[in-house]
Amino acid sequence: MRLTTREVVLGFRRAPLLSTLSIVTIAFSMFALGLFGLVALNVSRALRSLEEHVEVRAFIAEGTQIEAISTALGDIGAFPEVQSVQYVTPEQALARARTELPEFQDVFDASVLPGSFEVRLKPGFRDPTTVAAVAGRLLNYPFVDDVRYGEEWVKKLYDIRNLAGAAGVILGIAFAAVAIIIIGTTIRMAVLARAREISIMRLVGATDGFVRRPFLVDGFLKGVVGGALALLMTWGASALISDRLVSTAFFDRQVALLGILGGGLIGLLGSALSVGRHLRRV
Repeated sequence: MRLTTREVVLGFRRAPLLSTLSIVTIAFSMFALGLFGLVALNVSRALRSLEEHVEVRAFIAEGTQIEAISTALGDIGAFPEVQSVQYVTPEQALARARTELPEFQDVFDASVLPGSFEVRLKPGFRDPTTVAAVAGRLLNYPFVDDVRYGEEWVKKLYDIRNLAGAAGVILGIAFAAVAIIIIGTTIRMAVLARAREISIMRLVGATDGFVRRPFLVDGFLKGVVGGALALLMTWGASALISDRLVSTAFFDRQVALLGILGGGLIGLLGSALSVGRHLRRV
């Protein structure tokens, strides 16, 4: 391990400009990945916030007995998908309508607005299929006249979430691939620059594993440093956006540490792919 550390330090001293350029390039590649991750994080939080407003509203026929309503409340509350259910009386519906639409408060009348059940669903049960299934069960009650849940809005919300998730995976893989290629290129340059030294080491009995180890450690360290710099730049961009445009959420500590570790793993992978191929040519 001491020899490996020594070789890494000597490699940096021999080509400080190349090593610094490698770290900076890796940092900017991962900064692009970090920015996209930041956008994905805030989009995901915004979508979750919108999903919390997904609800099913069942309108109750006039003259329905309170006993039937109370029994139905207990039944609906026991549905595995239901988080909460509330009965809204015609009087409460009238007060709410006059508060939300004050310009039409003289138009509304208690006899016009029926009572209703407001059903909120648990997280994980807000997709269009589940919402439609719950709405269908509510229609089975004989005193329920109509059920509404904004079918088109729920479908569009779910489609946006799926599209954002797929785009996140694809672009994340693309940015990671770019970082691996960059790290592999810098390691290849280092291997070629030390071709004569490596040949001499082999002549005196050094194994490929011994020769490869400093390059792998070098790639890992460059990835870690580049990941840390990228995280710092991403934090700066997030703070600037929050100060000038709109408030944004940043990665929590666990995600930030995983990002730095991910940089190291990407550096290690890039080094392994490059050094294994190019050592055979030296």
